[in-house]
Amino acid sequence: MKDDSDTIIYIGKAKDLKRRVRSYFNRTHDYKTARLVEKIHAIEYILTDTESEAYLLESGMIKRHRPKFNIELKDQERYTYLKVTDEKYPRLVVARRSRTGHFLGRGDVYGPFVYGSSKLLTVGTLRKSFKIRTCKKLPKKVCLEYHLGNCEGPCEFADAQNQYDIHVKNLKSVLKNPNQSEAFTNKLRDEMVKAADMRQFERAREIRDTLRRLGNLQYEQKMATISKKNEEFFGIHIRNMTATVMNFRLVSGVIRDSDRFTFETIGDNNLGNFIFQYYSTHPIPDCVVLSEMPSERDILVKLLSRQAGHSVDITTPNTPMRENMIKLLLKNIDATLSADLHAELQQALNLTSPPSIIECFDISNHGAEFAVGATSCLVDGKPEKSRYRRFRIKTVSGRDDYAMIHEIVLRRYSRLKREGVRMPDLVLIDGGRGQLSSAVAALQEAGVELPCASLAKENEEVYVPHTPEPIIIPSNSTSLHILQYARDEAHRFGVAYNNTIRKIKLEK
Repeated sequence: MKDDSDTIIYIGKAKDLKRRVRSYFNRTHDYKTARLVEKIHAIEYILTDTESEAYLLESGMIKRHRPKFNIELKDQERYTYLKVTDEKYPRLVVARRSRTGHFLGRGDVYGPFVYGSSKLLTVGTLRKSFKIRTCKKLPKKVCLEYHLGNCEGPCEFADAQNQYDIHVKNLKSVLKNPNQSEAFTNKLRDEMVKAADMRQFERAREIRDTLRRLGNLQYEQKMATISKKNEEFFGIHIRNMTATVMNFRLVSGVIRDSDRFTFETIGDNNLGNFIFQYYSTHPIPDCVVLSEMPSERDILVKLLSRQAGHSVDITTPNTPMRENMIKLLLKNIDATLSADLHAELQQALNLTSPPSIIECFDISNHGAEFAVGATSCLVDGKPEKSRYRRFRIKTVSGRDDYAMIHEIVLRRYSRLKREGVRMPDLVLIDGGRGQLSSAVAALQEAGVELPCASLAKENEEVYVPHTPEPIIIPSNSTSLHILQYARDEAHRFGVAYNNTIRKIKLEK
């Protein structure tokens, strides 16, 4: 959330973004939240694939921007990692990134875990399960951990020394590939059930938390990695000669920030030129990962390396982590463009809210005998085939498009109302003012209030209720293209159904 000076004042996360944002404006708040709401001038968002990734990104951005209304995460510890130390008989310890993003000491690091204390991570359960020593300095005689059955005593016994490497190898395998360690997780689940049956609830809870934390490693985190390199990721999408570029900055393995840019693809305006201009005012990382490779790649590498004073690589995604990062960027760009499109359409049709769900109705006639109706549905500009419907005309004889539109609109929304299904944000009718009037009357008869418009084929004019003159949307406008797409989908679906019915009747 930003104020009127474009300063970030609050960073949060939500599973249901619409509900979360609405909650700030639809209820009475305490004094501090009311102050926040008063200062909100703009809201931006970034999509993530999981709740854990949202947590990591939120934490990293709060640490970077220090918004005045964020208090919950500022003083908490950074994400937690596990480290298998580089010793003759390695130990399992908790390691956190320093403020520079680096780890202290040598060893193999695994993570991140999204909750930050060793108690939550239940390192003790992992140590006990794999017989990993806890002593900082190797003693000459076995200690209490041996007698408790938690360690085999490599400090004293040759057999334990021979087995220790196997235990460490198994531990690393679980931390690196928990999805390939079903035997271990099943064993822990059995132990958890037994502990609960024996009323050892603390032990059961400890095992449960270990399983939960291991579960966090079953997918590769994109918001934070173990890499010490600085990398920057760029995704680009071009629509109607306008390029939208979005980036993620990975600093010492942690996503620190994200920006969005647009430019017109006129003349030499392309991704390569954008990258060079961008780095004339931004720090140059070790590696730049792009969703597509610019033709000027070699000259860009040479110029940026000279400017940075170190070797710079420019590449397209070549690892699973980089591929996932670029996919996430492109997903965010699509969401942003969809939101912009809906806002544009909302303004053009003077709607009260952006039309993310559009249903369009069309009548397909073939003589007086064969007439059917069809409904298409676009959700965020893409076909939602599960909401497509086709109708046999039941109450109208002859060729009366107005009456047919009335029938299928009435049937559609009477049913949606009965079943409690979500209504569309816009009802679009293929036709002119007459068809629109029939649809509006049908909605009133169904007891449903929905925004409604019609698109006339001849001049691609848009009609809305209570407005005598048609709305003229520029032919190159994406808003008009979306309406045309919905109309063409309904027409295609209706014609296909009409052809099927005629074929069946003719064969009889």
